[in-house]
Amino acid sequence: MGALLFPGQGSQIVGMGSEFFNNFEKVKKIFYEADEKLDFPISKLILNGPEDKLQLTQNTQPAILTVSYSIFRIMVEEFNFDLKQIKFFAGHSLGEYSALVCADSLHFQDALYLLHERGKAMQEAVPIGKGAMIAVLGVNIDEVKNLIKKTQNDKSSICEIANDNAEGQVIISGDSKSINKFQLFLKEKKIKSIPLKVSAPFHCSLMKPAAESMSEKIKNTNFTNPKFDIVNNVKALPETEPESIKSLLIDQIYSTVKWRESIIKISEYGVSNFIEIGPGKALTGMVKRTLKDVKSFSINSIADIKNLKNEF
Repeated sequence: MGALLFPGQGSQIVGMGSEFFNNFEKVKKIFYEADEKLDFPISKLILNGPEDKLQLTQNTQPAILTVSYSIFRIMVEEFNFDLKQIKFFAGHSLGEYSALVCADSLHFQDALYLLHERGKAMQEAVPIGKGAMIAVLGVNIDEVKNLIKKTQNDKSSICEIANDNAEGQVIISGDSKSINKFQLFLKEKKIKSIPLKVSAPFHCSLMKPAAESMSEKIKNTNFTNPKFDIVNNVKALPETEPESIKSLLIDQIYSTVKWRESIIKISEYGVSNFIEIGPGKALTGMVKRTLKDVKSFSINSIADIKNLKNEF
């Protein structure tokens, strides 16, 4: 039994999906559909850059969706990947939209629009330079929570867990002053942390204005019951009811991405094969750090699909 996983921001790279674009007319149509919906040539941005424009959150999010959706369609329609072997879909942050599109809950064009708007809203929620994010390594989630409590004695400071990604990999988000203070505290404790190159402090309460601006847009979009259970980021539980999915997508913008918990929950249902569809291998690495005795695959190329069919 397997689960399909869809990556989030940070996995983007200029040229992602180009092998599929060059080999399949179907993918060209998907890329050009994205151009038409967004009213600018995002296909050129994906394939040729420039990198600084691809890295803009409002472009990154629909770009990753476009590549993940293209690979999924080729897997299923050209290589006859058997979805009867799949029990769950899950996506990391924006990847949840990719999961919903591939599970036939959300139309691709609607997801493109929502992610482009979501990216703009998240970018505009906090002025550049006023927010920051860091990765804390080698410490479990409960220890991180305790460390935050010890340093956050000012009610106006924001220093929150943005992503519980894997065992020993927790992402912290908040205002720059509080994050810098927390990083110095970690250094004193000899705990490793790495600043992240991000344009805004995602998945913390500073993103509440973004959630408010996205609320009506998400509520007014048509969602249907997905063909597979979607394990959502906010609760790390399966969800199939459209109104609940909408509500969780709004909350997800400022809530912790419970990815480690999601992977563990999926494995509790007897899933032992985790297949990441889209650019990069970040989620595959997170699965390996969190679970033992499971198989994980990342699908970035035609060769990857052929290898998967041989093994799965």
